[in-house]
Parts: sequence; structure tokens; C-alpha cells
Amino acid sequence: MAAGGTAERGGLEAALRGRLRGLRERWAWGSRERGAAAAEPGSADGAEEAAEEVSALQALPIDVQLYIMSFLSPQDLCRLGCTSCYWRVAVQDPLLWRNFLLRDLPIWTSVDWKSLPAAEIFNNAFSQVSDEALYDYMAAYKKSCPQTRRSLKSSRPRYGAVTSFLQSLVTQSEPRFAMFGPGLEELDDSLVRKMMTCPEILLVAGLPQRRIHGIGSGVSFQMNNNQKFNIVTLYSTTSVERKRAREEQAAVVNKMFYQENSIVGNQQAVQYNVIAQVKKVCEVVDGFIYVANAEAHKKHDREEELAHILAMIDPALGPPNRPLLVLSCVSHFGVERIPCVYMAHQLQLNLLPRPWMVQDTVAATLSGLLSGIEWLLEEADCKNAQ
Repeated sequence: MAAGGTAERGGLEAALRGRLRGLRERWAWGSRERGAAAAEPGSADGAEEAAEEVSALQALPIDVQLYIMSFLSPQDLCRLGCTSCYWRVAVQDPLLWRNFLLRDLPIWTSVDWKSLPAAEIFNNAFSQVSDEALYDYMAAYKKSCPQTRRSLKSSRPRYGAVTSFLQSLVTQSEPRFAMFGPGLEELDDSLVRKMMTCPEILLVAGLPQRRIHGIGSGVSFQMNNNQKFNIVTLYSTTSVERKRAREEQAAVVNKMFYQENSIVGNQQAVQYNVIAQVKKVCEVVDGFIYVANAEAHKKHDREEELAHILAMIDPALGPPNRPLLVLSCVSHFGVERIPCVYMAHQLQLNLLPRPWMVQDTVAATLSGLLSGIEWLLEEADCKNAQ
């Protein structure tokens, strides 16, 4: 495995050196042309260009240039590309941006339906792609990078920005979201308990309103900008059954769903549907929050999780454009997590024809939760405005 990677990188670097040599030759040829033009009488502009010297970095061997550029940040690399025609082309080298992408993906804390990079970026070796059809890793990086997404974020009208006086004149119903998923039950630290007992981060604005067949209840919360919203938390079983299963380290039967066998082509397939009580919740909520267990040391059945998600967001139960927030959750800092980009691919969220986002979250500190909720509220506002 390591030997193959070394051979691939060696062959690729040779190809890159060839491309940069070609750039340097074209640049030298252009310099000679400009020098010839400068020799003509009255060619002052040409004389100035001919006098331009090659930068010290450009004069270094090609291998050294590539080595130095690999230590630059993507932002610095883009700034270097603004200095000359040579560097504008050189900094777009796919090997550099592929390295940046694979290096930074694991530390990015969120990804959404517009920015998820294609799976072939991870699965295909660089050498499998022909030189004529190289993947645009630079464009993929810029589209996926959270910092770039924040800077390019469209300025949508924020209902929370309305003055308190105007808010007092207009009665607005609280957005309602259904929260479910194995991360609510499998983690050592309870996300819901922390949400209920951490007013400095999220204020509880209303006590549980009702219980749904013993597996869920609705609670109103309030953001720092006074935006209120309601979350209906749905568990797979009752609290007694969950406690017993944890003590016995046994699997529990998810009471939110029931299975139906169907025939797809010539094969028998299992389809999940929600029970009647959960169905009523799905029909009235403005969006969904799926809490995924992102702890890398635990086993996960992502196909079954996707089937549960599809059952909850079934277009037959409500508007098809309601947003889905996936909280990629671990118990506490220090636990090895599955990166959010990999989580999105494992859950096959790219198959969902609706807005979605995966947000890294820590149950013990609620880190990342507010960012996810803010996105969900914005998407719900956008849906309601439509």
C-alpha cells in the first residue's frame, strides 16, 4: 500500500515537473518576444517588460518550487497566483489542491448539500485520471471549505433582525423540528439533557408540552437573538427500556418504525414506515434533526439509518423541501470522530433532493449545536417564504 502510494506520487511529481517546465519555457519564450519588441524604436512599454526580472522563487528548480508550495496555506497559494501569469497557472496544480483537500477534510466541522465533494476524490487514485481529464481539486476545495462558504453565503432576510417593537405587533408561530437518531441514545453523554440544563448556550423557553406514546416530547428553546423554536424529541423506545438495554448491553427494537416487505424488480426489499403517532409529528414539523453517532470506535449500520431517515422525510408526509440537519455527534472532546464529510457519504445524503447539512457536535459541551440550529432556522424561514 505504501509502496504503491510512493510510486504514484513519484510518477505524478514527474508529470508536474514536466508541466511546470513547459510553463517556464513558454514564459521564457514570451520574455524573448518582449525583448525583441523592446529593441524596436519607440517601444518604451516593451523595454519596461523586458527589464522585468524573474522572481527568486521562480528561478528555483521545479522540485523545490513544488516543495515550497506544498507548505503554503490555500489562501497564500491564491495570493501567490495573483503575482504573475506563471504563478497563476502553477498554483492551480491538481496535486497541490488534492493534498490540501484530503488534508483538511477531516478537520472541517460542517458540510452541506451544495458543498459535498464527490466520492471519487477519496476512492480514485490520482494516477487513474488521465492528464486530459484531471479533476478540478482547486474548485472542489473552494466549494467545500467552510470559510469560503461563509464568505459566499447569500444575504437572506433574517426574521430575527426585526426590531422587538415590530415583533410585538406580529404573532409568529415557533418553527417546529423533529429530532431523532441513535446519537440520542448511544452516547455516554446525553445531548438532550445538556440542552435542557445549559441556559448560557440554549435557554429553555417552555416545558415539555406532551408525551407521544412514551417515546417523545416537545420542548421550546430560545436562541440568543430571541428566536424561539420547538423540538420534538423522538426516541426508539421508552426510557425504562433504553436503560435496561444499556445495562444489559443488548440491542433494542426501534418502536418508531415498522417494516413492510416489497418487491423491487425481481428482488424482495424491506421498507420502513413510521408509526401513526410519529407520522402525525412528521406532518406538522418544519424540518428534521437527525443525531448520528459519529464515534469511530463503535459499529454503525448506515444503510438502516438511511432507511429510517427516508421514512421520516417521506414526501407523502409533508412538503418535500423541508431541511434536514444531521448532528454528527460524539460524547465529549477527545473521542475519535468520523469526519462530517465521510458521515455525509456514509449516510448517502447526496441522494436526498432537499437541503441538508452535517454539523460536528459534542454532546458534553454542545459545541457546534448552535451553528446547526442557525442553519436550520434560516432554511425553514426560506422554505416558509416560498
